[in-house]
Amino acid sequence: MPLYDAIKNFNKQFEYEPKIGNEGSLKKGDKFVVAGMGGSHLAADMLKTWKPELDLIIHGDYGLPPLRGDDIKERLIILSSYSGNTEEVLSSYEEAKRNNLALVILSVGGKLLESAKKDGIPYVQMPDVGIQPRSALGFSLKALLKLIGEEAALEEVARLAYALAPEEYEEGGAVLAGRLNGFIPLIYSSFRNFSIAYNWKIKFNETAKIPAFCNVFPELNHNEMTGFDVNRKTKPLSEKFYFIFLQDEVDPSRIKKRMEVLDKLLRTRDFPVEILKLEGKTIFEKIFSSLVLADWISYYLAEQYGVEAEQVPMVEEFKKLIA
Repeated sequence: MPLYDAIKNFNKQFEYEPKIGNEGSLKKGDKFVVAGMGGSHLAADMLKTWKPELDLIIHGDYGLPPLRGDDIKERLIILSSYSGNTEEVLSSYEEAKRNNLALVILSVGGKLLESAKKDGIPYVQMPDVGIQPRSALGFSLKALLKLIGEEAALEEVARLAYALAPEEYEEGGAVLAGRLNGFIPLIYSSFRNFSIAYNWKIKFNETAKIPAFCNVFPELNHNEMTGFDVNRKTKPLSEKFYFIFLQDEVDPSRIKKRMEVLDKLLRTRDFPVEILKLEGKTIFEKIFSSLVLADWISYYLAEQYGVEAEQVPMVEEFKKLIA
């Protein structure tokens, strides 16, 4: 599916009804590990934004996280690989199986899904509609909510199929892409909304093929911002940055104050700053309306830079070189 169509029809992903294969073997509980790389852990990041108290560890490495005692045995290990062939996640599968841990697979196919079916391990097979993992967040979020037993949240997310209208954000995204042309985006948010800022960064990296970075308040006020207290000699190092603040009306008052003050400090130093408010009645509406806007911005930046928006050839080249 062309990326333009994937963005325009993104809300239809929330019509998806995930089904659990080998469901009788699925461990129920309230402690989880999600092992996934790249776009395959982005939905898990969002779960922490939605419900910060959720006992969920996101593991982005080979093997499994080093947990004390029986902690790892008390958790459901969710192996998330969109392709089903991610090297790091396959190693997580082998280690979890070797230690007889409770497993479930989340994928569209590949070696992981084959192993799940052969070994009788629970799995969710997501639709393979020919899109990149970063574009399949509706599918993967609903699949994760199903696996962790959050039925009420599943119903809430399903309403985005008609509550979210991606085409409404296209014009604004194209305009913002014009302003960002020639700059390196720096996306800042509150700590709770870090998953949104990080997703923005990924979309700029993978779709527009440009450097982009993100950070959170209040941490960045203690270090990163001082890198932009420029003088004549350091100005050439930082003049290409464009700041994007993702503001949320429910952010703590001290975080709002920090955003306001840093906005003023940056503007007095002649940095461009864009203030974008998260819009929506629910946290999921806020997350996905913001990410659809980021999709459109990065898509039109790709057009402006003359790069292919959907594929990630450097990733594929790297995989071949380490095989």
